[in-house]
Amino acid sequence: MWHQSDEHIEENIERYKRGMAVIDLDAIKHNLLQMKELLNEGMNMYAVIKTNGYGHGSIPIAKALESAPYIRGYAVATPEEAMELRGEGIKKEILILGYSFPYSYEELIENDVRITVFREDSLEELDKTAAKLGKNAIVHIALDTGMGRIGITPDEEGLQFVKKAYGYKNITVEGMFSHFARADETDKSAALKQLKLFKDFTSLLHEQGLDIPVKHISNSAAILELPESYFDAARAGITMYGLKPSEEVDVSKFGLKPALSLYSTITYVKTLKKGQSVSYGGLFTADRDMKVATVPLGYGDGYPRLLTGKGEVIIKGRRCPILGRICMDQFMVDVSGIEGIKAGEKVTLIGTDGNETISAEELGERSGRFNYELVCLIGARIPRVYLLEGKPVLTLSRT
Repeated sequence: MWHQSDEHIEENIERYKRGMAVIDLDAIKHNLLQMKELLNEGMNMYAVIKTNGYGHGSIPIAKALESAPYIRGYAVATPEEAMELRGEGIKKEILILGYSFPYSYEELIENDVRITVFREDSLEELDKTAAKLGKNAIVHIALDTGMGRIGITPDEEGLQFVKKAYGYKNITVEGMFSHFARADETDKSAALKQLKLFKDFTSLLHEQGLDIPVKHISNSAAILELPESYFDAARAGITMYGLKPSEEVDVSKFGLKPALSLYSTITYVKTLKKGQSVSYGGLFTADRDMKVATVPLGYGDGYPRLLTGKGEVIIKGRRCPILGRICMDQFMVDVSGIEGIKAGEKVTLIGTDGNETISAEELGERSGRFNYELVCLIGARIPRVYLLEGKPVLTLSRT
């Protein structure tokens, strides 16, 4: 389980020198406000905090946003994620974006969690469970406009599904949403086709007297670059963390700031003689005498093994290339030419030191991953330190 402490933060940071992720909650709030400024008046957002807030920490983020009027609620992927938030006292709306299995219905209904529906058997089971509990199940209908993942079809068959949903006594249809497959591309033609299907289907529902209160299709890229997609709410995902939806979306022009930095510390410095090798397989052999530092973090912490021979870190404001294979728990870097280098020096894996910055996007490109995956996979044994107003306010670590 995660251990939480808001006392003696500085001591905890000292303790976490092996590796720690620093999460700037002010950057997350700033990013959301930047996006809020783009939306239509009266619109608000779901903060997408699935997969532990894309590796940033869903619970501290939700708690930091509970009082924000521009946040309607939170979007997650599974019932377990939803109930973890409720268990931590989160009161705002929680929407599960994926399929929820029937075992979870009773608990979700009791806790007013919004459940995504697109199968008739789900409607039947939800109605039955809600009737037993004496309260309504609140649902959002998923509409497939081109993602091809989940959702009813935007046609007569889909219309009949919506009518059936409205016909159940113990189901409240609160929302309907779709998801763009290609809104993060410069060419928006595919996204505009999806948007037209969504608009046409909502018009069809209106003609039938079925006006769903909360319609949403805008994801991160669409919030930034597709104002035509604004309906009743929007879903802010990767951009709330200050990261790019894709290389074709320039988040810097919207003033977004990366919220996560990743640090470690040098544990050992040695001289590698010409002809000597380092790490598994002897992939790197020194062609000269050089100074090498060991960093006590590896792919067991989510740092990509595929950065072997490609990645760099920043030490004392200088980029240092990775030498040889990245191990599960350690890797080595070239620190030749850095005067006075010694054990205990800070190592920046993601973030800024001096005039140098290594972004999640850069590491993703070099490792063959992409930025979403990279931050999501930062391991559970990496403690998270949270900043608010520039000061550490909370640490979370596995115990």
